[in-house]
Amino acid sequence: MSNFEADVEIAEFGAEAGALTPSLEILTARSVPLGPRQHVRRVLPNRERRMIGPWCFADHYGPADITREPKMWVPPHPHTCLQTVSWLFAGEVQHDDSLSSHAVVLPGQLALMTAGAGIAHSEISPDAHSTELHGLQLWVALPDEVRLSVPPAFDRYADLPRLRRPGLRATAVLGELEGQVSSASAYSPIVGAELEVDGEVSIRVRPDFEHGVLCVGGALRVEGRPLGQSEVGYLGGGRDVIALGSDGPARGFLLGGEPFTEDLVMWWNFIGRDHDEIVRFRELWNAGSAQFGEVAGFPGERLLAPPMPTVRLRPRGRHR
Repeated sequence: MSNFEADVEIAEFGAEAGALTPSLEILTARSVPLGPRQHVRRVLPNRERRMIGPWCFADHYGPADITREPKMWVPPHPHTCLQTVSWLFAGEVQHDDSLSSHAVVLPGQLALMTAGAGIAHSEISPDAHSTELHGLQLWVALPDEVRLSVPPAFDRYADLPRLRRPGLRATAVLGELEGQVSSASAYSPIVGAELEVDGEVSIRVRPDFEHGVLCVGGALRVEGRPLGQSEVGYLGGGRDVIALGSDGPARGFLLGGEPFTEDLVMWWNFIGRDHDEIVRFRELWNAGSAQFGEVAGFPGERLLAPPMPTVRLRPRGRHR
């Protein structure tokens, strides 16, 4: 999914990690435009905390009735040095990319796109779509040893491992949760999991990871603290167990991993390591370079990168 904003994510982060200790911070999302047709709630980067493990971007959209409202319409746009994770709770999204991948993504299926040095894709609601659309679009930063060398790829995973016990249904989307290991490709120690909670439950986690729980529906509690829609309970690290609770069915998404300590620059839909690399990616995309390829058959124009800011992208920490 594209970041349509041109000037808010001028961020370079990484470097300091420090000791992982338990904490509880509430991160509040903000509304941002997804083109002229739709708004989403941006969870990461957050003003207080810009990454959770290698997770560096999270948009939560819906639930929305798209019977008469605008459906999803994200024209072809580029990505570099990241993986996109598309996860639906309701509805369908049609994915097309410059690798000639064509897929209609459904709830409970992981759509994982690896950018490497460059890829382009579009995301729209298919002609025959449900009345409701609800999902997450997430980005995972690729580490330096693979970020430019890993081949661009798109994979869809329909059979993901699941946990079932009283009060908890969980799906391991990326990485491992309580012995359930996703088959999806990951390049950093990471965990991503859908959590369906009804009552008081707990999940076992790695103490060397930092974690956050994103509330996507219902009255979800994390370590006794209620979360509103699209809020994240950031939990730090050093925990073996996370306590979850709800009054009735609720849903969340677990984001976690080892702190990502490499320098990182995010701007528009690019991730790089410094200002000059972002400038180069922008120039190549706007010039139509074969580095990104072409999304064939899209019924509209691709998105061009906006002008660069008048100042160099400046260093900022992983958190405030």
